Amino acid sequence: QVQLVESGGGLVQPGGSLRLSCAFSGRTFSSYIMGWFRQAPGKEREFVAAITWNGGSTYYADSVKGRFTISRDNAKNTVYLQMNSLKPEDTAVYYCAADRVFNRLHRDDSYEFWGQGTQVTVSS
Repeated sequence: QVQLVESGGGLVQPGGSLRLSCAFSGRTFSSYIMGWFRQAPGKEREFVAAITWNGGSTYYADSVKGRFTISRDNAKNTVYLQMNSLKPEDTAVYYCAADRVFNRLHRDDSYEFWGQGTQVTVSS
């Protein structure tokens, strides 16, 4: 069974940066596509970014393109989300997700495994 544990969330001022990490265990990490999603209060969970098995391709929501960077270290079984130029509207619980199959990466129902989430709050 795959287990995902996010870390790195917190309170940051607008314009600031945070780096989220997601530690993967239980299976072969390099066999899984990894995604980041977020859910703000009162809103549906939305796609943020995804990265393919070896990191060769990355995908981003328009709202974060140019500000966020997804990356992975297959030797450390970890996926990262570097978030720069943060805005109050980035405030949400951020989740990492994993799946073996490349299929509609922007949809949360395309991912089999999920972490418990980490809170990111952008406020002055």
